[in-house]
Amino acid sequence: MPKPIFNSGFKDWNPGQLSDLTGKTYVITGANSGIGFEAARYLGKAGADIVMVCRSLPKAQEARKELAEQIKGNVDLVQMDLSDMSSVRKAAEIVRERYSKIDGLINNAGIMQTPQTKTVDGFDLQMASNHLGHFLWAGLLLDLVEAAEGRIVVISSTVHKSKELDLDDFMSDRKYSPSDAYSQSKLSNLMFAFELDRRLKASGSKAICIACHPGFSNTQLLSTGPKGLFKLFYKLIGPLMAQPPQNGAIPTVLVAAGIEAKRGGYYGPQRMSEARGPVSDATVADYALDQIKQARLWEKSEELVDFSWKIPGMRIA
Repeated sequence: MPKPIFNSGFKDWNPGQLSDLTGKTYVITGANSGIGFEAARYLGKAGADIVMVCRSLPKAQEARKELAEQIKGNVDLVQMDLSDMSSVRKAAEIVRERYSKIDGLINNAGIMQTPQTKTVDGFDLQMASNHLGHFLWAGLLLDLVEAAEGRIVVISSTVHKSKELDLDDFMSDRKYSPSDAYSQSKLSNLMFAFELDRRLKASGSKAICIACHPGFSNTQLLSTGPKGLFKLFYKLIGPLMAQPPQNGAIPTVLVAAGIEAKRGGYYGPQRMSEARGPVSDATVADYALDQIKQARLWEKSEELVDFSWKIPGMRIA
């Protein structure tokens, strides 16, 4: 039975509870639209500087102009395609050249229920874009988060509860289902977040990791990935049942900057099977807490992206 990890002591967190974020830097993938943009807006209005990390430069430049007109902090822009590991490495180099610390590394961008597609690296598109790209990205920038004693934010989904992670068919090659491939990538997000925070804590690192999910939110995710009947379904029910992106972004803002969020936690909306509503502790499928499988996922991810995380002094019990 899925249950929350913590009782964090609040039932309806909102961005009005943020402290002054002046001088802090938040790096957000997929910040040009939807939840990423709204999270950037909330954080920026509290004084934070925002680094928008986006795949499409024309769209990002338009969003950057709009965001800059609404917030107190500065807005920077970096181009990156999460599905291409060489692009991830290049973007990380750019961030390292411009910044010495990151207060919040928000791994927000993603795709959903796409037709079966292989990336330039030979990975399943959904697993690459949602999990592997962010896994590499966070590893490459970890020391900048540590320098700020900051947070790595991982966005999962309620669909992580669909079924257990299949590491033997990690790329969904045997029998591809757009929905199953998506749920596997979002379960990977959550298990990675738990494993990362456990490793950071064991090492004595000043950085922490916290996960969240946006519930069912009416963003471009509903229209840019799904095809056929899926796309028609979301077109019909999205405006009626999904919450607006400014509401869906609240869990992200909480875990990025709210002092109420606990390290290693998982947060999201509370009503309609966690699809919308007040934000507090979200429920987690039991199998997502399997530490042996979390470690296996970590090792597999390192092997696939050809990168070994450097967490000094790490000791895992």
